[in-house]
Amino acid sequence: MGSFEIREDFCVNGEKIKIIAGGMHYFRVVPEYWRDRLEKIKALGCNTVETYVAWNMHEAKKGKFDFTGIRDIKRFLETAAELGLYAIVRPSPYICAEWEMGGIPAWLLAEEGMRLRSSYKPFLDAVDDYYKELFKILVPMQITKGGPIIMFQIENEYGAYGEDTEYLKSIRDMMVKYGAEVPMFTSDGPWGDYLACGGIPGVLQTANFGSKGHEQFKILRDRIGGNKPLMCTEFWVGWFDAWGDGKHNTGDTAEHVKDLDEILSEGSVSIYMAHGGTNFGFMNGSNYYDELKPDVTSYDYDALISEDGELTEKYHAFKKVIEKYVKIPEVKFTTEIKKKAYGPVALKSSMSLTEALPYISEKHVSNSPESMEKLGQDYGYILYRSELVKDGCIEKFRLMGANDRAKVYLDDKELLTLYDRELLKETRVGKVSEGTAVYGRELKILMENMGRVNYGYFMEKQRKGIDGAVLINGHQHYKWEEYPLPLDNLDRIPFGSEKKLYGEPAFYSYTFEADECCDTFIDTTGFGKGCIIVNGFNIGRFWEIGPQKRLYVPGPLLKKGKNEIIIFETEGKAADTVELLSEPGLE
Repeated sequence: MGSFEIREDFCVNGEKIKIIAGGMHYFRVVPEYWRDRLEKIKALGCNTVETYVAWNMHEAKKGKFDFTGIRDIKRFLETAAELGLYAIVRPSPYICAEWEMGGIPAWLLAEEGMRLRSSYKPFLDAVDDYYKELFKILVPMQITKGGPIIMFQIENEYGAYGEDTEYLKSIRDMMVKYGAEVPMFTSDGPWGDYLACGGIPGVLQTANFGSKGHEQFKILRDRIGGNKPLMCTEFWVGWFDAWGDGKHNTGDTAEHVKDLDEILSEGSVSIYMAHGGTNFGFMNGSNYYDELKPDVTSYDYDALISEDGELTEKYHAFKKVIEKYVKIPEVKFTTEIKKKAYGPVALKSSMSLTEALPYISEKHVSNSPESMEKLGQDYGYILYRSELVKDGCIEKFRLMGANDRAKVYLDDKELLTLYDRELLKETRVGKVSEGTAVYGRELKILMENMGRVNYGYFMEKQRKGIDGAVLINGHQHYKWEEYPLPLDNLDRIPFGSEKKLYGEPAFYSYTFEADECCDTFIDTTGFGKGCIIVNGFNIGRFWEIGPQKRLYVPGPLLKKGKNEIIIFETEGKAADTVELLSEPGLE
């Protein structure tokens, strides 16, 4: 058993400690590589690992909890403890983290009037149910119980969202109710009134920033007084990429090194990110300011340890600074990781979405279109279908309450693609008077959830699919069939021997033999937009606009012998071969 206290300094078992933490999220790394990444964090000179806890990973469906596999936070923390690392755990209902809806489960949005991150009772009740299960795992892992956890965070950057102090107190009280014993803290940007809005009495305030260490710490010191330790809980050493950014975002290593030295000269730090990892599946977040900016699949973040586990120049530069403040242990890396270019893999078979629909989705019927959440679906795509009887002539078209991207088809021919702000306005399709009106008998709309917003007010406006109406020539069109497409059951598709390349949304199957299971990268050249599933595991999205052009496939997802790659492509752009390369190829 041990103790961790916040005095004028941080103290473990009564001895002063400078916290040097490395940020890493267990849910962004396959479990087989947790030890490798943690060993590399320790070899950097870190004495602590910091991680968020993603609520939507552990309670994907209300009341159904999962702490296995990539969600096994207990195993992750045990591995950290075996390596002699302490742990800072951030079990906030909200984590931001460029993660789908900031970690908040999408099923909450099915309730009319839901208010997130506030003293709204239904939200607090849901958090309480979650904490009741989560803290059964976290409580025995505290340092007071012989585990590695030294601190818990209350919420996350709340001062940038709201000022409901009673809500923050409720989160604190829930943690205590379910067994939290170690100290707690909050973290906010040191700008404007964020610190004032994001703190509560008796809880240590820390700051998140990426530059000007001395200047930011002065603001924090003025806020908390001179008798408490200073900590930068997120020292941003890189940045995330969004689709359409044009290039992979990188930071200035020389400036980051200077700032790290400034921070460590005055206080403690958690490096965000020491290792970023991957937004597997459909779990990337989005930002929304003037337009929707969904994040790419890679969460490399220009971190010290790359997405695929390589030590960067930044890693070695940071290590030189850290060794000025602590003695760095020798660490042997125990996980053998190889990379391999398996080469081109030929298309084996394919099936259009229309053909596959009966195998992978169940039809719902409603008068007006319903959102994903109201149909019990959280992620992926949803198809809406309706017969045109009275309004077979389309002049004007508009979707009300729709997110995020629509592919509209008339009699199986593409009519429109609408994205983000294009969904807010009426689109003129044709004019009857000029003989350019469009006629059809069947209307289909494929909607894609591009990743829910993870920061700011728009988080509460994240119902996906169509949550309002379809307007044709200014009036509502009724009677819809709805087909949820979470794409978590593609093993049901009866792929045959057909190798056809479709000019419409379709599934493509590629198989290859592997004599060893190595890390590899799938090149998406020749494909338009979609996602890739490897041996049943959704490795993430691709989009030809970049900047990411290859998706990372960790070796543990492969198996010796036959491996299957299924690509779902929505733009009608596909290639008869897909290539597996040994380099990431971030632009």
